[in-house]
Amino acid sequence: MFERPESGERAVLVHVNFPAGNDREDLQEFTELVRSAGAIPVATVMATRTAPDPRLYVGHGKAEEIHKTVQETQADIVIFNHALSPSQERNLERLLSCRVLARTGLILDIFAQRARSFEGKLQVELAQLRHLSTRLVRGWTHLERQKGGIGLRGPGETQLESDRRMINARIKMINKRLEKVERQRDQGRRARSRADVPSVSLVGYTNAGKSTLFNAITGAHAYTADQMFATLDPTLRRIELRGVGPLVLADTVGFIRHLPHDLVAAFRATLEETRKADLLLHVVDVQDADRGARIEQVNEVLREIGADKVPQLCVYNKIDLNGMEPRVERDAEGRISRIWLSAMSGNGLDLLAAALTEYFEGEQVHGWLHLSSWAGAIRSSLFETGCVLSEHVDEQGDWWLEVRMARRDVDRLTSDPEQGVRFHSADSDDLLAGTA
Repeated sequence: MFERPESGERAVLVHVNFPAGNDREDLQEFTELVRSAGAIPVATVMATRTAPDPRLYVGHGKAEEIHKTVQETQADIVIFNHALSPSQERNLERLLSCRVLARTGLILDIFAQRARSFEGKLQVELAQLRHLSTRLVRGWTHLERQKGGIGLRGPGETQLESDRRMINARIKMINKRLEKVERQRDQGRRARSRADVPSVSLVGYTNAGKSTLFNAITGAHAYTADQMFATLDPTLRRIELRGVGPLVLADTVGFIRHLPHDLVAAFRATLEETRKADLLLHVVDVQDADRGARIEQVNEVLREIGADKVPQLCVYNKIDLNGMEPRVERDAEGRISRIWLSAMSGNGLDLLAAALTEYFEGEQVHGWLHLSSWAGAIRSSLFETGCVLSEHVDEQGDWWLEVRMARRDVDRLTSDPEQGVRFHSADSDDLLAGTA
């Protein structure tokens, strides 16, 4: 959507510390973001404030220092590691005589470069248009009605309104296309649900190694790189898990601190794969000294998209860089909670496969399923899975199937009364009466 220069832009970075604010790691991450966007950091201006200035975000003296730095370094752009209001961007651009970009705009630009699929490009354009719609007036300050004077009355407002109408029309069209994509994804999820194929979604902070792990598990060739947001378009692969059967694994976009709300909204169809997953593999970079904060930031985004209730299995990746050995950690109830492995070397992938098998097999229960006479389709699917040990038909024509199967599958079958399925454990008192 936006034209980009053929060579890297020289950028002055601005980072403001607040009393409860960002630490050094955040500044490092900001620098990595700038480099990922293709810009060349030539200087960093630091400031400390108790609160942002409503007009310039930084104080007037610090803004003059930034202006002087821009002139000395011949920078093309000034990038703030913070969210700026449209008026703050306009005021800074007037004072600095160069382009000013906030953190949100920087992330949007990176996403615009990474999008490859038709859906991904639509999602990025939607987020860009929503962001741009609040900043339109900046491009037409020479035509604003408020300036008055001969030749300056009227056209500014007309052009502005025309641009807004075009943007709103484009947003409407993109939303319709994305709704169609979302319906197609829903159909795929419903088909997998009917076939009882569980889904696992990879989540984690950007550059944690999700795509490398995805490739190692599935044998796919998803794009990987040691950079932020190397993966933008979601990739799904069907794999066979010994003892469980087919399983769908999804590789999704990485999360980051203060992920722009426009992006979260635009990527709702993609993030739905995460929200509707049966299990999340939360990939963590063991090399990251601030990994505890990164885990919480990912969980915060999961809460925002409504995926915080989906069970998680933490995968600590890149142990080869520290010379660590693969291992499994269990919680107080004996369930696997963490796996330490290296997706790059493959060391520990067998532990992950065993953990997935253990999770999806779950607690095995033995008992009888009481199926109404009209639940023949469920009866057939149970025989196909091989979990039926014996069968009995009662006087009402209902089926009683003796089964040994995972507790989670029993809960799924009996959760909807309309399916006509009830479960009785093998030591239930009313078992003999029901099957006699």
